[in-house]
Amino acid sequence: MSSFRRLSVLAITAAAATVISATGPAQADVQSLRGRGTVDVRLIGINDLHGNIEPPTGSSGRVILPDGTTVDAGGAAFNATHIKNLQSEVKNSVIVGQGDLIGASPIVSALFHDEPTIEVLNKVGMDTTAAGNHEFDEGYKELLRIQRGGCHPVDGCQFSDKYKGANFPILGANVTLAKSGLPALPPFWVEIRDGIPIGFIGMPLKDVPILVDPNGIKDLKFGDEVKAANKYANLLDAIGVKSIVLLVHQGDQVTSSGGGPNACNVAANNPGSYIATNVSPKIDAVFSGHSHQHYNCVVKDPAGNPRPFIEGLAFGRELSVVDLKIDRRTRDVIRGETKADNKIVTRTVTPDPVIQSIIDLAKTKAAPIANQPFGSISADILRAAAPSGESPLGNLIADSQLEATKGNGAVLALMNPGGVRADLTYASSPAGEGNGVVTYGEAFTVQPFGNILQTVTLTGTQLKNALEQQFTAVRTIVLQPSSTFTYSWSASAPFGSKVSDMKISGVAVDPNASYRVTINSFLQGGGDAFPEFTKGTEITGAGIDLDAFEQYLTAHPNQAPPATDRITRVS
Repeated sequence: MSSFRRLSVLAITAAAATVISATGPAQADVQSLRGRGTVDVRLIGINDLHGNIEPPTGSSGRVILPDGTTVDAGGAAFNATHIKNLQSEVKNSVIVGQGDLIGASPIVSALFHDEPTIEVLNKVGMDTTAAGNHEFDEGYKELLRIQRGGCHPVDGCQFSDKYKGANFPILGANVTLAKSGLPALPPFWVEIRDGIPIGFIGMPLKDVPILVDPNGIKDLKFGDEVKAANKYANLLDAIGVKSIVLLVHQGDQVTSSGGGPNACNVAANNPGSYIATNVSPKIDAVFSGHSHQHYNCVVKDPAGNPRPFIEGLAFGRELSVVDLKIDRRTRDVIRGETKADNKIVTRTVTPDPVIQSIIDLAKTKAAPIANQPFGSISADILRAAAPSGESPLGNLIADSQLEATKGNGAVLALMNPGGVRADLTYASSPAGEGNGVVTYGEAFTVQPFGNILQTVTLTGTQLKNALEQQFTAVRTIVLQPSSTFTYSWSASAPFGSKVSDMKISGVAVDPNASYRVTINSFLQGGGDAFPEFTKGTEITGAGIDLDAFEQYLTAHPNQAPPATDRITRVS
């Protein structure tokens, strides 16, 4: 059993010195190595894998180069080979993660609650990772099971006879237990390389409560990223750890996708840059995630010193590599010698046979379910949004949810676009089911969360209030409507007054009347910052969202892409 499992999560802070001694040479040995020049350490980071142990397909499996050409990239077996090659170039390396390594995963991993992905990461030699928001998709208790091991409480052990857990700590420096304020996850981890302790502070973004089902994290609080990073940077520094790295699941959007893996074309006023420039000067490098973008920047810390701020493309397409040179005397990073690079995980190398065997086993076990056909489409049905904010696939899913809940009295359905994870494509998959055939695995990739459909009663005023919450100063999230519901929204109108002309089946919505509205359990709990939905009454459940989608496609063969004419955007 690895050392971190022997430590109580709640005692991690007090036992910081114990962590260091349990993971490397004794303090006396570290002292004896002082004054002997420098130590080179390579950090290899991966973010937003989302269980893509198979090579991702379509645009999700390509990297755009600066000249506009593309390279096929990703796949855990190729990833492992690239990691080994990177490790062979230096004596000391540490493999780290920036969150969302699991969750919202393809069926080959998700069918087994992402246990295959954890096994892959164990074999690769992951040393530590930050938690992301998707690590909490199935709730805090399930994340603890993923960490510690044991069979799933409902489905049991389906992938292997005994699930042993993650061999690496999943960090959450800003995650505390709501009642006690104590750490809910280990806040930091220390690795020893060539006698030098290197501290890693890891955390998800503070907005986790609006990104996952609130019911699964009701006992947790998520604090400010900068405050948490500074708290533990001070602690690490106080116990003699001078080389400190932040792994944070928060990043930036980019102004253009054409700059290549190592451009620094991040948009202004983004949360990742804010964190990277404001956390303690004691932190020497910032690895980020969440935005699914790639960039390689150098920012100045509050003391005016440079440090890397880097993120690689999601789904295992890139590895973020930061080379540190550490002074033995001070045990601190020599900032001017730091080098950072996003490495593309090309598929031109030999796939790692051990990792490939895990993937093959998962594919074999998942195939009977994943390759089962149940519907058909006449063309690609895409999740890309029209100017109105709606998408053909989002509309189709909303239609399926309305049809599944008409028995609950539902007159309209609304779907959150973040729950639509992939396109539904016409071309046959490699399984050979045929063009236009929709398999369970393909549908699962589109809707992997397993949310419960719930029909609630809202007044016309509450419905409008919920739609107004789509638009804020920091984000726009347009809910996908069923065919029975139409409305307009104005881009120039003030917040709180953007929505107008709401109609259900062509009849104007009465502010004082009551309407039965179907949403999923994520939205009903206030997810995606829609607190108005929590005010719904007469809640009636109606099964899993994916089941409704499957039933709808079965009942409507050769489904065409729905028109995106339900929402009208005006100036």
